Amino acid sequence: MATSNSPSKRTLCSGGVLVGKVRVPGDKSISHRALLFGAISEGLTKVEGILPAEDPISTANCLRAMGVVISPIRNGEVVEIEGLGLDGLKEPDDVLDCGNSGTTMRLLMGLLVGRKDRHFVLSGDSSLRNRPMRRVGRPLKLMGGEITGKADGDFAPLAINGQNLRGAVIGTPVASAQIKSALLLAALTAEGTTTVIEPAHSRDHSERMLRAFGANLEVGGEIGRHIIVRPGAILKGQKVIVPGDISSAAFWLIAAALLPGSELTIENIGLNPTRTGVLEILNQMDANIEVINEFEVAGEPVGDIRVKSSELKPFIINAEIIPRLIDEVPILTVAACFCDGTSKITGASELRIKETDRLAVMTRQLKAMGADIEENPDGLIIHGKKQLHGASLNSETDHRVAMSLAIAALLAKGDSLLEGSEAAAVSYPDFWKDLDRLHK
Repeated sequence: MATSNSPSKRTLCSGGVLVGKVRVPGDKSISHRALLFGAISEGLTKVEGILPAEDPISTANCLRAMGVVISPIRNGEVVEIEGLGLDGLKEPDDVLDCGNSGTTMRLLMGLLVGRKDRHFVLSGDSSLRNRPMRRVGRPLKLMGGEITGKADGDFAPLAINGQNLRGAVIGTPVASAQIKSALLLAALTAEGTTTVIEPAHSRDHSERMLRAFGANLEVGGEIGRHIIVRPGAILKGQKVIVPGDISSAAFWLIAAALLPGSELTIENIGLNPTRTGVLEILNQMDANIEVINEFEVAGEPVGDIRVKSSELKPFIINAEIIPRLIDEVPILTVAACFCDGTSKITGASELRIKETDRLAVMTRQLKAMGADIEENPDGLIIHGKKQLHGASLNSETDHRVAMSLAIAALLAKGDSLLEGSEAAAVSYPDFWKDLDRLHK
């Protein structure tokens, strides 16, 4: 057994090996989008492999409050969505509760801002209410949207008064799939063509899936940074198969690469090139990984990844690759602690406005284990190969921090105690069960 349970605190045992096969939960980004796009399509959408975790459930509950019929989201069950068409969403009777999900709130902003003569209020838990939203609201206002909130619309609760939108050419301030996706959703009902221009190529699940549902969408420009949407197309319900989330797979990839004698196969993983930065970094580190059994589902490349333990080299992560591995930085920070040399992460200031300030939290928690880390405004410098020791740790309510610290604890000397282990359920409800099963 790798761990022992309590409602919040969990003992993490060091040492051992990781052996076997594992299927991680469905991709969170694709799960959100399947729900949202199915809701505004005509006909039935069936989604297989959807992530049955808190964030997608928040999206589903918000859509249900606006009249969308969605079957229960349960592990192993196909989810059915009865679409209402592009303009069928109803004004809800109450505040739309986005829980802890920034994706839910930001994409709903784009979805709802063009619903003329309907009023919506978006809120969430205390963590979400302290995450910035103006970066989405400001470009939506360029299309004629009306969004108000605390601190000039930067924080929820947010009030949205639906308007007739106009197409526009909009450059996003950062390479963010959430900002881009909100604009693409708004563009579906705008009057005239909308062009979204990114400073770098962020994950492109929205573009791929919108085209599959029938949207009139083109991608062009340098490395696909210009996305053009022409309104008027009717979206049709689809069958969607959600691959495993590479952000969840990253914990096992790095754990098995680091823990001597380990060998794992992570099955059915989404290999979208806008998401595989973590594989590029693992190759830079000389990790013993191999992609096998590759195939394609609904425009998304999928495959299995086999990983064996090996000696890892330090790495450099810069702003160019950050959009392709933004969620994997916490676990890569752990990996850096066990590489022989100094690793550097720059261009990662976006991590300060996630569920927590992940740069600060990972620095604080790993230092408690004896790690040698320097925190900078936009990144970290990690001096590796210093023996970590077991410690009292805290996820600080962040799911990716919780799972990253679990892997750090496996590699430390002596056992650790993790407070807030339940946070992992946000994106990986069975993480602790899988850890117990794979840890020998």
